[in-house]
Amino acid sequence: MLARMTRIAIIGGGSMGEALLSGMLRAGRQVKDLVVAEKDDTRAKYLADTYSVLVSTVGDAVDTATYVIVAVKPFDVEGLVAEIADAAAKAETDTAEKVFVTVAAGVTAGFYENKLPAGSPVIRVMPNAPVVVGGGVSALAPGRFATKEHLKEVSAIFDAVGGVLTVPESQLDAVTAVSGSGPAYFFLMVEALVDAGVAAGLPRSVSTDLVVQTMAGSAAMLLERLDEAKPAGDAALGTAIDTTAAQLRATVTSPGGTTAAGLRELERGGLRAAVASAVEAAKTRSEQLGITSE
Repeated sequence: MLARMTRIAIIGGGSMGEALLSGMLRAGRQVKDLVVAEKDDTRAKYLADTYSVLVSTVGDAVDTATYVIVAVKPFDVEGLVAEIADAAAKAETDTAEKVFVTVAAGVTAGFYENKLPAGSPVIRVMPNAPVVVGGGVSALAPGRFATKEHLKEVSAIFDAVGGVLTVPESQLDAVTAVSGSGPAYFFLMVEALVDAGVAAGLPRSVSTDLVVQTMAGSAAMLLERLDEAKPAGDAALGTAIDTTAAQLRATVTSPGGTTAAGLRELERGGLRAAVASAVEAAKTRSEQLGITSE
């Protein structure tokens, strides 16, 4: 049996589990307060060697943790949750309350609440791919028994790998469609713009450098403007988010100039409608793939 010093257990040592582990260590979490449960021996050895973290069984990891993060693929959840529930039920009575955090897309809080010991706090989190470089965004949705303190602690965990916000669980399918799938939309735009640059006569290496640096710089400009709006409060920030991108677009668009000509073609090609259709299709698919409490 492991010593009762571990506060956070990560169940699953895949890319998301590793991103969270790495991010928490960068943010100052002590390795002694972390444990990973990974069944693949090769992967387990890699995590132990790379991060000097304790790699354990699911049962021991759950038994020693206060916060249990389920970081596996959705199709692995149904089999795993029974093992987690059994470990939680067997935990000694002096163990602090366990909070269960799930990053498995489409698996509802109600599903976990029905499988875990009665009254278990559950928080769903929808992170996105850039968490692997510490630049992601994670949407938190509390279940019925999660408190503000639980949310505060889970927010601190995911703050180590990017931005954090809280939404009702009913909005997570839309979150999945926008930020979960969003990096793929972004990469497709990069791919299209690079190809267009090549068609316009640029070497592919030059076109790629121009596009990537342009995207990074444009994002930095937008983030800087949004940071300036934060002291005014959440309501003002919401308005700023709605308008700042349009304002920045206007600042780089001279009347009758090259940018105006290009934007006119994007509008004529239905860019806005295509993006709206993509988000709606992704949201619908997320709803279809969901695992509910039923």
